[in-house]
Amino acid sequence: MKSFVIGKNDANQRLDKFISKSVPNLPKTLMYKYIRTKRIKVNRKKSDIAARLQEGDVVEMYINDEFFVKSETRYDFSGASSKIDIIYEDENLLLLDKKVGLLCHPDDKEYIDNLIARVKKYLYEKGEYDPDKENSFTPALVNRIDRNTGGIVIAAKNAESLKILNAQMKERNLKKTYLCVVHGVMERKSGLLEGWLVKDAQKNKVRIYTRPRDDAKEIRTKYKVIENDTKNNLSLVEVDLLTGRTHQIRAHFASIGHPLLGDGKYGTNDLNKKLGYKKQFLYSYKLAFELDENAGSLNYMNGRVFTVDNVWFVKEFKERKL
Repeated sequence: MKSFVIGKNDANQRLDKFISKSVPNLPKTLMYKYIRTKRIKVNRKKSDIAARLQEGDVVEMYINDEFFVKSETRYDFSGASSKIDIIYEDENLLLLDKKVGLLCHPDDKEYIDNLIARVKKYLYEKGEYDPDKENSFTPALVNRIDRNTGGIVIAAKNAESLKILNAQMKERNLKKTYLCVVHGVMERKSGLLEGWLVKDAQKNKVRIYTRPRDDAKEIRTKYKVIENDTKNNLSLVEVDLLTGRTHQIRAHFASIGHPLLGDGKYGTNDLNKKLGYKKQFLYSYKLAFELDENAGSLNYMNGRVFTVDNVWFVKEFKERKL
């Protein structure tokens, strides 16, 4: 028999979800059977699989020891780099400056070194995260940015913060602002681009249309030209996403004849090669917290704005070194 005391990070989970995370070797069919036959109890009583666990609850499991056997301890973040660029940190969250080229999460080609692995390693070495003391929670990223794009990424240190931040993100109360360099001198200094986006999941590419379609999602992209470079035929642009769709900025600007510098997917490689750039010039450089009444314990963040001051291409653009 083994018992688990529900801590703050495990509270409000369904019983079956908690068991699946804390005892991954236990088959689901057996888990449901053991709950039904009272070999798994909560506070010494039979419980429903969908019951929400509360902080302080005790989950008792009268099951074979083999299901609790853990493989030799080697954390998935052990081999990650220790390099991490922190913009802001407190007891609940981290704001990170993700550099171009770094994955947010592992993929089938690169598993060891990625942003979330670096976060776990950083918190582990600080003594703020110990996988052996957590039944089911692990630090998590609230938003993600493509490998070829840089910018601010939010990491939650505990379950309550993760839940709040995910909800605020869904309501678009975490406002992200981007900087980019596009081909061509934009004549209008500011504007609102509107269109409809269709995603091709197999090709990982989207197409923009000027009129509604049954299979399309509406997109709205607000922009302001910061500076034009007539010599190199480029524009430095600040962008606010009023909708957040896959590749929205890249595809939307390309659709009006101003593809991003360095963007091989939606841009023109001939133009990129002429200037000698392969990295795409796009950065999520500003994050504003405009939280609503459901922010709870994170309400202290409301109204705060964070920026990356050294976006890699801005200085070169202003000095006409691109």
